[in-house]
Amino acid sequence: MLENNPILFMKKYMLILFPALLAANTCRETNYPDAGPNNELQNKLTHQQEEQGWILLFDGQTTKQWRGYNRTCLPTVWRVVDGKLHCVGADQREAEGLISGDIVFDKKFSDFELSLEWKISPGGNSGIFYLAQELPDFTIWQTAPEMQILDNQLHSDGQESKHRAGALYGLFGVRKDLPRPVGEWNHARIRVYRGKVEHWLNGRRVVRFNIWTNRWNELVANSKFPAYNPSWADVAREGYIGLQDHGHDVWFRNIKIRKLKPPA
Repeated sequence: MLENNPILFMKKYMLILFPALLAANTCRETNYPDAGPNNELQNKLTHQQEEQGWILLFDGQTTKQWRGYNRTCLPTVWRVVDGKLHCVGADQREAEGLISGDIVFDKKFSDFELSLEWKISPGGNSGIFYLAQELPDFTIWQTAPEMQILDNQLHSDGQESKHRAGALYGLFGVRKDLPRPVGEWNHARIRVYRGKVEHWLNGRRVVRFNIWTNRWNELVANSKFPAYNPSWADVAREGYIGLQDHGHDVWFRNIKIRKLKPPA
């Protein structure tokens, strides 16, 4: 009998256990069934948007062209469920043994307009990076500006204007009442054109600044960033779009971008 043969029993146990361990610790692209009731209205471009040059960065069904920062594949905390790109929170990632990490879209952009919708969990924190660079031994926030995503009411960062939803994290502050209540979708827009940057949240322009200027260099010099990257102020003219894993549940959808061209 198998239970009376310890060698055969151990072989059978390892055959069952090894695939489970491998699945929990292997970075892989996620491709979950799309079962949302209204997904035909989401993650698609209208004919007019296509004519305007918009392209989708997320199709609502797969994680195609998304990967971990400084990685070749996607951390397993990121998955597609019901037409949303979801970064799962701490409890679920611990229970399932998931791999954490920030992600980037696998193409660089310069002079662009980025549009997306996000939804945060109670007390949650995340962010949208742009013009990011992949540098050895650096995290994404050490190379790129960040439009903050936050539950301003419950997270302690909501008390600091430069850490609130919509802010250019650590540099330009915003009002506390800009995002919609937790559980509702917010629309974010980031516009970058020849060094001029704008953050829009729910139809309002909330931040406007110029990079590569003396004022920019002064602001960065008086922030935390030089301590982590002495060249942080030298923002690249072309870089990656990134989404932050801060350990909290956060959802994204309708992620699209278009290249901005000089006036005719």
